[in-house]
Amino acid sequence: MQSLKRLLPSASALVVFEAAGRHENFSRAAEELSMTQAAVSYAVRTLESQLGVPLFHRSHRAVALTETGARFHADVSAGLARIQKSAEQIRAKGRETNVTLSASSAFGSMWVLPRIPKFREDLPDIDLRIHASVRDLELDEEGIPLGIRGGDPAAWPNYHAALLAPEVVNAVASPAFIESHGMPQTFAELAQLRLIHLEEPARVACDWKEWFESAGHDYRPQSRLLTINDYVLVIQAALAGEGVALGWQHLIERQVASGALVPVSDHVFETGSDFYVVWPRSRELSTPARKVRDWLLAQGGR
Repeated sequence: MQSLKRLLPSASALVVFEAAGRHENFSRAAEELSMTQAAVSYAVRTLESQLGVPLFHRSHRAVALTETGARFHADVSAGLARIQKSAEQIRAKGRETNVTLSASSAFGSMWVLPRIPKFREDLPDIDLRIHASVRDLELDEEGIPLGIRGGDPAAWPNYHAALLAPEVVNAVASPAFIESHGMPQTFAELAQLRLIHLEEPARVACDWKEWFESAGHDYRPQSRLLTINDYVLVIQAALAGEGVALGWQHLIERQVASGALVPVSDHVFETGSDFYVVWPRSRELSTPARKVRDWLLAQGGR
């Protein structure tokens, strides 16, 4: 770069040359750059002197790029365009106030939405956009800075991951269901109750068989199953007294705290497959995105 500085000591002359070559008119270049025509002419002559070759053919009322000037103009234009694009992206990144978070509909509606008042209080200058999806998106391809994923971070080598919440699953039902059917005293009694099953279309989720096996009980599905493919609807069905649901503790903490849902077993299954805030390694987070990430982790820590 030192040799380039000696060759072209003034970068501003390249900007003037680009405009003059694009218009092939010093007056229009001067108007675009808010300069005088004489200043444009002087900058171009200085650049020609530095390079040792004429860049324009000059006639009484017109100028035109020389063959050498045209080649140089193409390179200068391409270089300045790349610099401009990069500078615009950096400036836009510094000014952006919206941050998109990719998550399941369950996490978005049951974990994020109840915390929105706190989010607005803590980060009033940031607009949070929740992108709900039935599958884990490739954030880099979608241009999304942050996501929530459950599983093993070793399976996501292209992402940074920070622990948000452990996966802890118990069995819950509404007080009305328990009053109608009784509180089960054994796993065998629990297995005879109407259990609400979740069938995730894309994500792998703990099911009743896995939950019972973690307690050392062999579970065989009963007839008259209620199966739902969306966890929000599973919990709504449980709240409506339609059966017993598996409850992910970080999602149903408010319903349990209010008494709307009640554990029907002392058994709690810690799966070891926890939930994380993730963000791509391929690009740096913007300042607002970092603030949202840190806010999510702080809320999870509570």
